[in-house]
Amino acid sequence: MRTALARFARNRLALAGAAVLLGLVALVALTPLLYPGDPFRLVGPALQPPGSQFLLGTDTLGRDVAAEIAYGARTSLIIGLSATGAAILLGTLIGGLAGYYRGGVEVALMRLTEFFQTIPAFVLAILIVAILSPSLFSEVVAIVAVSWPGIARLVRGEFVALGGREFVLACDGLGAGDARIVFRHMLPNCTSAIIAVGTLLIGTAILIEAGLAFLGLGDPNVMSWGLIISSGRAVLRSAWWICTFPGLAILLTVLAINLVGDGLNEVLNPRLRER
Repeated sequence: MRTALARFARNRLALAGAAVLLGLVALVALTPLLYPGDPFRLVGPALQPPGSQFLLGTDTLGRDVAAEIAYGARTSLIIGLSATGAAILLGTLIGGLAGYYRGGVEVALMRLTEFFQTIPAFVLAILIVAILSPSLFSEVVAIVAVSWPGIARLVRGEFVALGGREFVLACDGLGAGDARIVFRHMLPNCTSAIIAVGTLLIGTAILIEAGLAFLGLGDPNVMSWGLIISSGRAVLRSAWWICTFPGLAILLTVLAINLVGDGLNEVLNPRLRER
């Protein structure tokens, strides 16, 4: 564990990304203290530029943009983490079944995976949210639907590679059950790859959520970064700060997540570790 942390600490970009994410988590934790009340409430005149009274200005209705961004960060993290966790569970289940049992099970599950991958991800997400009606739950379902196939193919490939290893063949020869072989011997050897790829999926989930909210397919009663940008697009030239600051928040958050994901991949990937 200490060796892994030391290797991660040597990656300055990954450390910078981790610092940004820690700052974001701290902001989310302190948001009720910094901006008590409803983020949708009107606090002053509309379209006030950034200044001493309102740090990041106000939007077209007179709402505090800084408060909106702080509450939007919570929405992005909740959706990103929950959708990624569900996608990892579903993808690991399907990929593990396909890679372990092979044969007809593998063919059927991989054809299902390829079907989901043939549909453009964002188009499928829009379709799912439109059918289920805009809400946080429908956004999570949509993000899971477009994210699990990549995890499934990864886990399937890892299970196929591990299936011929000596320790797996020895367990099978000694009469170990399928559950013991999978959960005690095969799945732990895939964990590092799943963690590295899953970290990157969080950034993708945040981008999809922001895109859906921008198109008006997010929950209108929950503040999000995409909703802020959508509300300010009509006055982009005269009130640039409404779109700029939440856009920068999305950029920095996704960039930080990708940097951390790359750092974890270097630490956990045995090939990169040997290099």
